[in-house]
Amino acid sequence: MTASGTAAYAHHPDLPPLVAVAVDAAQRAGFDQSCLPEQGDLLRVLARGIGDGVIGETGTGYGVGLAWLATGAHPAARLVSVERQPDRATEVAALFADEPRVQVRTGDWRELAGAGPFDLLVLDGGGQGKRDEPPLEPGDWLRPGGLVVLDDFTPMTTWPPEHRGRPDTARRYWLDHPHLRAAEVRVTPTAATIVATYLG
Repeated sequence: MTASGTAAYAHHPDLPPLVAVAVDAAQRAGFDQSCLPEQGDLLRVLARGIGDGVIGETGTGYGVGLAWLATGAHPAARLVSVERQPDRATEVAALFADEPRVQVRTGDWRELAGAGPFDLLVLDGGGQGKRDEPPLEPGDWLRPGGLVVLDDFTPMTTWPPEHRGRPDTARRYWLDHPHLRAAEVRVTPTAATIVATYLG
């Protein structure tokens, strides 16, 4: 989730229908932490490459990222997202009521593990290792060859990476993990995403 992410959609009028519905819900709720449109484009492409696998997401928000994933996903794919705010989860589940591939759950992000292992896992609302929270262990969540995606990074300009003048331990965890092959992808000049493959 990205601060001012929802506002960025004002400059993207030609959205996939499901994404437009989710953006409208986020705007009406005053929720401004949706993924950026450019991040959504990346999620759609990655979901398309999974085939009929299982896609997971922590932190549903108002379903904007989930809508991008569903737009790209195979007709036989299964998508599961978890949101800790019950009212929000209920509203988003209603948005996807006509989409049988999608399930929105209420709960802590850790509860998503039971829906795995995942072929694609998007960490928007927990599991990244940012702030004081430990990161999840990829082998507990992903199939061999599965992808994990983390957004809301600023582009890396130095090595080792820093965040606000201190070592960026979250970014290093994903980029240096011995069982992952990871890359940082710029989606805008000021926003980056980490995409990593679990080697098993």
